[in-house]
Amino acid sequence: MKKILALLLTMAISGIAQDRYQMGSNYYAYPTPNAKYTKAPAGYKPFYLSHYGRHGSRFHQPADHYHALYSTLAKADSLGKLTDLGKSLLERAKYLDEYAAPRAGDLTQLGVAQHQGIAKRMVKNFPEVFKNDAYVEAYASTSVRCVVSMAAFLEELHAQKPKVEIHQESGKYLMSFISPLDFGKIINESNTLAWQKENEKLYSHVNPTRMMRAIFNDSNYIKKNVDGGDLLSKIYEIGNSLQGSPEIEFSFDDLWTEEDLAARWHAQNAWWYSVLGNNPFAKKQGLDNARPLLKNVLDEADKVIAADTAKADASTSSATAKTAAKHAKKTTATLRFGHDTVIFPFAVLLQLENGTQNTGIETADMENLHKAWRDYEISPMAANVQIVFYKSSKKGAPILVKVMLNETEQKLPVTCDTATVKNCPAAPYYRWEDVKEFYGKIATGK
Repeated sequence: MKKILALLLTMAISGIAQDRYQMGSNYYAYPTPNAKYTKAPAGYKPFYLSHYGRHGSRFHQPADHYHALYSTLAKADSLGKLTDLGKSLLERAKYLDEYAAPRAGDLTQLGVAQHQGIAKRMVKNFPEVFKNDAYVEAYASTSVRCVVSMAAFLEELHAQKPKVEIHQESGKYLMSFISPLDFGKIINESNTLAWQKENEKLYSHVNPTRMMRAIFNDSNYIKKNVDGGDLLSKIYEIGNSLQGSPEIEFSFDDLWTEEDLAARWHAQNAWWYSVLGNNPFAKKQGLDNARPLLKNVLDEADKVIAADTAKADASTSSATAKTAAKHAKKTTATLRFGHDTVIFPFAVLLQLENGTQNTGIETADMENLHKAWRDYEISPMAANVQIVFYKSSKKGAPILVKVMLNETEQKLPVTCDTATVKNCPAAPYYRWEDVKEFYGKIATGK
């Protein structure tokens, strides 16, 4: 209890996990950003944007979790074993079993709105990328919620810029970089003895007894018929998913104390880190789920830059070359729509820093992990990484890059050799050649 109270005090002082919605972990509904952007160096304008986005808010899955919650409570009620709070929870569970279970895993209307908002702000923030001759390529995971997320994003993009040409696609072959690996296998490979010991320490602070006694009126019945830890986890996950469905006019907030919720989130945050973070307890197979994406980002950027250079060269050559360059399609944005199981490790590979967050941190201190690595900041619903490329009208000027996580500028561990390079840019801007060299090695696992 002392450790949990200390955790809550740390959160209050630092502003970390300041509300219960953030402690919903990866169910945290995407917050509208209010970040201010650093002005690009003189003479530089954006010309290409590379993006990977998680689907928006969805209904909890699997449907069996709704059924299990309802049936557990209904059985207890038939035997007169529920408290008044338990009966209230039963009514909510019945509604969710009828309304949410058939939609398990589907995008919610808030999820649609999240992607529309991101698209609208993207056009506003980088209008040069979406000029009338812009050509946008968009690719989605075969998951329906990702396809619908892409559709919502592109619908808003078209509304903002009707003349922009858009190519959109979803297919199994795209999964090689959008979501390549079996997540279940990643979980199993990450579940080492070293991690199990750490997990046990974390869950020693998660005591379902208080909540079970608040729901059921018979301690003997609880002992013989209820798996308290499992039921608490279902209440945690289903309850947190409700913030993504504002049409549902109730929550599970009355079941939690601040201490219980903080302890459960603390364990959840560490679990995500153990599976998809730069954790020291396993072989970090989860990071391999994002290496193909990183390679795709680098390769596609190279193609765009080469095409842009060729077009610039053609503008100073013959009339025939000028005509060909004018009609050639030059991609100005590459949009990809996928999952948290990729955006988590993608952010880790990029080693992003902003304030107290460091996505690439390697630490065995799970008690204090939340001070530097927070799941809700990395992968809320509709999480996204935007990599923006800038060029100068000045001949020979290097291409610059900045990276944003959830529309907030980030610092990169990329260095510029001041001994050999004149006028190295200041963060959050970096020379493309330095970025490419640094992340090229990471993409191949070197």
